[in-house]
Amino acid sequence: MLKKAILGVLSTALLVGGIGFSSGWVAAGPPGHGGKPDQPGPPPHAGKNKVENVILFIPDGYSAGYNVNYRHYKEDGDPVWDEFLTGMMTTHSTNDRITDSAAAGTAMSTGVKTNNGAVGVDPDGEKLETILQAAHDAGKSTGLVATSTITHATPAVFASHVSSRNEQEEIARQYIDEGSVDVLLGGGMDYFLPESEGGRQRERDLIQEAMDNGYQVVENRDELLSIEGDKVLGLFANDAMAPELHREETEEPSLAEMTGAAIDVLSQEDEGFFLMVEGSQIDWAGHANDAAWAMSDTAAFEEAVIEALGFADQNDETLIIVAGDHDTGGMSLGGYNSKGTDVEILHRVTATGDYMAQQINSDRTNIQEVVEEYTSITLSDEETEVIKQSTNLSLAINQTISDYAGVGWSSTNHTGVGVPVYAYGPRSDLFTGLIDNTDIPLAIAEAYRISLEN
Repeated sequence: MLKKAILGVLSTALLVGGIGFSSGWVAAGPPGHGGKPDQPGPPPHAGKNKVENVILFIPDGYSAGYNVNYRHYKEDGDPVWDEFLTGMMTTHSTNDRITDSAAAGTAMSTGVKTNNGAVGVDPDGEKLETILQAAHDAGKSTGLVATSTITHATPAVFASHVSSRNEQEEIARQYIDEGSVDVLLGGGMDYFLPESEGGRQRERDLIQEAMDNGYQVVENRDELLSIEGDKVLGLFANDAMAPELHREETEEPSLAEMTGAAIDVLSQEDEGFFLMVEGSQIDWAGHANDAAWAMSDTAAFEEAVIEALGFADQNDETLIIVAGDHDTGGMSLGGYNSKGTDVEILHRVTATGDYMAQQINSDRTNIQEVVEEYTSITLSDEETEVIKQSTNLSLAINQTISDYAGVGWSSTNHTGVGVPVYAYGPRSDLFTGLIDNTDIPLAIAEAYRISLEN
């Protein structure tokens, strides 16, 4: 049974999307269900010290603004993680008050802040040990799951060390050469294939090398759901995987299916495991100010968290942490041009703004028809003309949809606002109050009772 984590102070709870607490506590019960506990108490198993498994969920770009919008979007209950909110987290990098994913992820994987763009190295370019590598050295199995390329910044910071996040070919090489990750699931096949096969590696065929090293390689949902063995490389797209709005048009697995498969493989290890799961495209939706994409990918991310909670409820030595690496776009409920707060209309949006923009003809005379086909919105002539005159069609479409939904945006980039932190299971007490992103891996190491040498 889930119970609400201690929040430290009520103001923390109010910061995270205005959660409607009557006494500072939320419902007990299975994930996604209501019912108040008889009395407040710590998270389940928080008083127990033994942690063998850690699942770190990173909803990239997700902050309190996303959380309040998702609460209204969901309609059938609060986000499951609201039941174990523990605090807030600061996110700045070494060289900027506003971090990027590489620097934020490095802090969350190594306990050391670095410059924007750097992956697994300090500001001087020196290699840092990551919590995944420390877990591997302690005999635990390890995994990385993402809907971006698996060589993208956030997964990369847990198992590679490069000066620039753009070095995805080198990140792929380090994954295979170091062999510290047992399960790799995401997009990015091109970064593992040689140029002779249409890939980005100059000569090496990293997929064949992975197979030679004992990895089972899978390329679609059916293959993933039939895996056997203890090492898996799943590459489900040449580049990034599809947005959740377009998942059914592909043979790609969902984030929940990848998470479940990873847990099934990693939990075979008697010494426990470390798994990082990223909801990569919540961030990309924020950059595009695409509220429907952001909310649908958050829903897919929640299904992955629920998958992990089901495992944790049967394995009480499992700690689950959910923490975004930064905010993207400054999403809010309400904006300058909001036409109300009808976030629910986003359920009736069936394509990303970018996809809709691609359906508009060269003279832009079919804007109204396209928007009506993929949304429940009937544009006025004035709104149509604004989109027609825009230099960025997809952004103009997204901002118009956001106005109807009552979603506000302050940027198309990252912002420096804090992000909520949620923790469930043993030693969840290590993540309470106002913490910094560097505290995450240090707390995980303490929960594991291992050292992180940085």
